[in-house]
Amino acid sequence: MILFMDNAPGVPVTRNGELRLVPVHEANSDRERQWWRSSVIYQIYPRSFRDLRGDGIGDLPGITAEIPTLAELDIDAIWLSPFYVSPQKDAGYDVADYCDVDPLFGTLHDFDNLVTTAKNHGIRVIVDLVPNHCSDQHALFQAALAAPENSPARDMFIFRDGTGEHGENPPNNWQSHFGGPAWTRVRNPDGTPGQWYLHLFDSSQPDFNWDNPAVHDEFERILRFWLDRGVGGFRVDVAHALIKKSGLPDWGGRADGASSEGFPGEAAPMFGQAGIHDIYRSWRKILDEYDGDRVLCAEANVDPLDRLTDWVRSDEMHQTFNFAYLHHPWDPNELRRIITTSLEAFDKVGAPTTWVLSNHDVVRHVSRLGLKGNELRLGDGIGPDDAQPDHAVGLARARAATLLMLALPGGVYLYQGEELGLPDHTLIQEEFRQDPTFHRSKGLRIGRDGSRVPLPWRADAPSYGFSSTGKSWLPQPDVWGANARDVQQRNPDSTLNLYRDALALRRELGLGHGSLAWWPEHDGKGLIAFVNGNVLAAMNMGTEPVELPEFEIIRESSPCAMEHTELRPNRAVWMRVPS
Repeated sequence: MILFMDNAPGVPVTRNGELRLVPVHEANSDRERQWWRSSVIYQIYPRSFRDLRGDGIGDLPGITAEIPTLAELDIDAIWLSPFYVSPQKDAGYDVADYCDVDPLFGTLHDFDNLVTTAKNHGIRVIVDLVPNHCSDQHALFQAALAAPENSPARDMFIFRDGTGEHGENPPNNWQSHFGGPAWTRVRNPDGTPGQWYLHLFDSSQPDFNWDNPAVHDEFERILRFWLDRGVGGFRVDVAHALIKKSGLPDWGGRADGASSEGFPGEAAPMFGQAGIHDIYRSWRKILDEYDGDRVLCAEANVDPLDRLTDWVRSDEMHQTFNFAYLHHPWDPNELRRIITTSLEAFDKVGAPTTWVLSNHDVVRHVSRLGLKGNELRLGDGIGPDDAQPDHAVGLARARAATLLMLALPGGVYLYQGEELGLPDHTLIQEEFRQDPTFHRSKGLRIGRDGSRVPLPWRADAPSYGFSSTGKSWLPQPDVWGANARDVQQRNPDSTLNLYRDALALRRELGLGHGSLAWWPEHDGKGLIAFVNGNVLAAMNMGTEPVELPEFEIIRESSPCAMEHTELRPNRAVWMRVPS
């Protein structure tokens, strides 16, 4: 598409008085209209969503009860963080049985009821799969501990002899994501020190050995178990970590594999190895056997972007998270660069780009965007002793960033509670913290509890309507009442109603399947703007109002975002481009 327009106020023009916009991304063709190419997927963190049983922990019946509420957001699917049998040392990402529901959350019957109820409202259910590691309570790992060295049972995991004269040192220098060494030594049945096992995360989460075909067979069984129960697909946790480099060489870079000086991410020996892609090709074939367009989405935290797209080639996964976008700074030039490079990279492999602003592993974007420095690493949080975010600024920016994101072509992920404008709970005291990141780092890293606090449903109810008894597994902040869903439902200017309106318009206007052409830059005044179809989406990331054309306003991120023809700072707007 090449778009020509007559000159209008606030529109930079070329010499001949016309504006020429060249697309970065073309709209999907009729053959590219699969639901997952433009999907809106809502992440549910089960223990914090809704508790119907009264024990202070969210459950599957609580999710089922709120499916009609979620349907009002016009979403395509929900993604459930782990609900499997687990000791809950890492909030369910330490799985002890992949084919059953932890009694904490309900039963398999409750799960089936959830899938049926969601389907009746046009919503798919996507489940979290954790194939890199399991719980040390898993039957397979318990069998490995009881088995002799070099046995088939031990070969399901990564056991190695230690270094040093008596094997007293770990096999290599790898570090855990949660702090400390990535190796733990076991004791032999006779009480003597034995081998070491690898755990890229907590010591209670041993890594599987994906060089062993028996591990492949086990996870194909797990996939089919849930596909047969009607799930719409899988979000694959740490999808880049399954295969480790032969020989397990030392690594002097970051534990999470991100690039640092002298240590590019693509060289990390525990991430992004070529053999991973054969695994996902085999999984894609399994999903393709089932009807209903089931999907795979990778949590693959790798860089650069053109390497990330390896996960979504036509015979592998359907989607992967775009972490570059998730962590973008409040800077229009950098945001524009990330969007452009994302679209260009994913277009090369014929896959949709995904966009996300919050999830269960990061500070919610209301708080993140209210920080002056905005310098947070993955897994870090904000604690009582840290500089606190400016909530008013953060909320305004978060609403603006959301409106801009929902105008982008591709898939969108939402995290529970962001539609309520929830901030992180930044004042949780040490005695209430449960994230293993906090404990393994001895408090040096605050962790992720602040983004996992149970949701507020009713302002005047105990635990703000989260639990039938008022219990809450993490403390809720005193301000939660103002964010409660029932309060926001009655306020036409609420964040909830912004999400409802924008999501409905996104579908009505076909923005998810649409195109993107950049609006001309505004002399460094902080404007980021693009045209998708006949919609101009603009956000002011600067400090001064920016003039825009006198087009019809479709939706503003906040009341009075536009003053006459000027867009206020930290605000966004959708406008209809004249044909």
